[in-house]
Amino acid sequence: MTLHPRRRSLRFSLAAVVWLTVVWVLLWGDLSVANVLAGLAVALFVGTTLRMPSVEFGGRVHVPWLLSLAGWFLAEITLASFQVAVLAFSPGRLPRSAVIGVQLRSHSDLYLTLTAEVTSLVPGTIVVEAHRITGMLYVHILDVEIAGGLEAAHHHVLETEARILRALASDAELEAAGVTRSRRAAGGGEGVAG
Repeated sequence: MTLHPRRRSLRFSLAAVVWLTVVWVLLWGDLSVANVLAGLAVALFVGTTLRMPSVEFGGRVHVPWLLSLAGWFLAEITLASFQVAVLAFSPGRLPRSAVIGVQLRSHSDLYLTLTAEVTSLVPGTIVVEAHRITGMLYVHILDVEIAGGLEAAHHHVLETEARILRALASDAELEAAGVTRSRRAAGGGEGVAG
């Protein structure tokens, strides 16, 4: 059963309004009636006045891989936070920073954005530019030594993309990106085909 385009748009708009309202309340950090109403008003204003490009999602959520991504992400944040704290409290040591370019394997705007966001949320790395047409991310590395070298930093961004693809992409999208969703890859490693 396929939804009528208007109904699909209405359902998506309703989901977007709810999501934007939740984000508003979280940003203010106060769950109150006034805050929810203000968030609802802002969400409706944004949804009706700003035309957002549609983002195509051809995959589906793979819960085990999504949980694996969440656990890995929490471990990465914890380790990176500790490493950055040690660097901050080492007064005689100057970090050797770098900006690297990483060519992503997926050509989807959604996966490019998610990879950029997850990479930027880990302390010590930040995406300084994302080139949508080529799928290239330019990532600033706070300290090359902490990252394990330039090659390891490059591999880490590709591993982030692979984990996101396994959690959300369709089999066709995985195949096009050269990433597998095998059990062997779940225990670690990039799981790149070929």
